[in-house]
Amino acid sequence: MAKDEWDIPEHLQPDPTEWSFDIEDALGKVVGLRTQVPADAFTARVLGTEREGSGVVIRDGLVLTVGYLVTEAEGIWITNADGRAVQGHTLAVDQETGFGLVQALGKLGVTPIELGDSEALRIGAPVMLAAAGGRSHAVSAKLVARQPFAGYWEYLIDDALFTAPAHPSWGGAGLLGPDGKLMGIGSLILQQGEEGRRLDLNMVIPVHRLSPVLNDLVTYGRVNRPARPWLGLYATEDEEGVAIASLAPGGPAENSGVRSGDRVLAVDGAVVTDLAELWRAVWACGEAGATVKLKLGRARGSRDVAVVSADRMSFLKHPRMH
Repeated sequence: MAKDEWDIPEHLQPDPTEWSFDIEDALGKVVGLRTQVPADAFTARVLGTEREGSGVVIRDGLVLTVGYLVTEAEGIWITNADGRAVQGHTLAVDQETGFGLVQALGKLGVTPIELGDSEALRIGAPVMLAAAGGRSHAVSAKLVARQPFAGYWEYLIDDALFTAPAHPSWGGAGLLGPDGKLMGIGSLILQQGEEGRRLDLNMVIPVHRLSPVLNDLVTYGRVNRPARPWLGLYATEDEEGVAIASLAPGGPAENSGVRSGDRVLAVDGAVVTDLAELWRAVWACGEAGATVKLKLGRARGSRDVAVVSADRMSFLKHPRMH
């Protein structure tokens, strides 16, 4: 998307006089990412083969972003604030946190940002969510909530950050705190409200989730411990509980006879009523490869299905250069 197609309205852009740090310097640490993914990649059907977003330089030549931008990427271009582009490659994707790391294959000319204390960030704090492109691509916002977030793609984070007003190009955007340090990476846009009143929010992955796994990600390309069990489910929740919206083609659940439209009543004997309970119950069954016993509701009653779980990463194309 061309830069002038989505500049942030002036009244939402950060005012340099209201911040205690050098805004231009901090925003210059946010870079643009363009990725190309093979058409036969496992995630191509859902996420597309051409992806675009942002990332933040956290070490010399090392860019922190959101994992879905760079998962299975075959080609990556990184663009700095001066418009200079260098190639990069996916160094790591962490399925548990949702972070991705990209290593630049040339000199970016960008000094790293300092990681902030995202655990200490309080509700109501002024923050800045910045995509690549400087102040016209940054939103002056507030932290409006911090709470668990469960995603339909077998994802759960216990302390996600939520900011408003929402940024229109949130993927991989850097969340800067009142001190100009990096507090998180933009992941999603969500809508909250009812009866005609709607508030758009961005969900942000906090950087304190990165510190315990960063060295593993840089060294191994993933966290150096057994993977969680993955079923290949896309699930939704409503007033009646949890339903299967769709299935990953060729995934463990599809191969075990789980169908779209099934309702998940229990996992390994434990009743589940929402997505968070579902994922926690699945992961409690052991490591990837463990058998997960599902009790499913269908139009004519219920049935028990045993799904032999897998490591999600085994279905994905891996970086060639790690």
